[in-house]
Amino acid sequence: MSIFLWVIFPYLCLATFVVGHFWRYRYDKFGWTTRSSQLYESRLLRWGSPLFHFGMLGVVGGHIIGLLIPKAWTDALGISESAYHWAAIIGGLAAGIAALVGMGILIYRRRTVGPVFSATTVMDKVMYFFLGLVIALGMWNTVASSILGIGSAPGEHFNYRDSVSLWFRGIFSGNPDPDFMSSAPIGFQLHAFFACVLFALWPFTRLVHVFSAPVGYITRPYIVYRSKDERAGAGVGSRAPRRGWERVQ
Repeated sequence: MSIFLWVIFPYLCLATFVVGHFWRYRYDKFGWTTRSSQLYESRLLRWGSPLFHFGMLGVVGGHIIGLLIPKAWTDALGISESAYHWAAIIGGLAAGIAALVGMGILIYRRRTVGPVFSATTVMDKVMYFFLGLVIALGMWNTVASSILGIGSAPGEHFNYRDSVSLWFRGIFSGNPDPDFMSSAPIGFQLHAFFACVLFALWPFTRLVHVFSAPVGYITRPYIVYRSKDERAGAGVGSRAPRRGWERVQ
């Protein structure tokens, strides 16, 4: 079971993530969109969208630093374990709270604004559930392991960089060690498991817009707008408008 959960299952989800995006782009280019609903309602969107997106940028950035950058690198830069520890707590909780509050506003908007609710698909609801669950579990892990000391020896905190981070990097190097995750607290296991599920669902939701960038706007020619010249087209069926009523022929 340990090998399936922390070796086979992550690779299945990763394969679904890659192949699913290729399939979606190949056969559903017109569906590769966020399906913007700004025309239906903008007041709640104006608050919820920035909170959610900037919060998610912080969450993703924190995971990149915590999972992909080895502990030896931060030690070499002179960043102490205590400084890293508090930066992860403050930055991680702030980003997580912003993302969850923004998501809450967006979900409330989808539920209470009729046209937006009508445009909400089943996959939107599934995506919101798993994304919210993963963020909430990540925040709980930060509080439980770093502040409450749950899952670690008395007076200490669980250092995921010596276990979870090594397992995560092992996935991309082709040698994930399931023992690192099996020995982690249950909160980290649930967080990793549901994150894998979210990545497997990703290609089939509106999250695909993360990989879209308006690069074409850089090279696209300008759109030229010209006012109608009343003198143009003389002799080809057009003429300047006349004031008043025209004589009936």
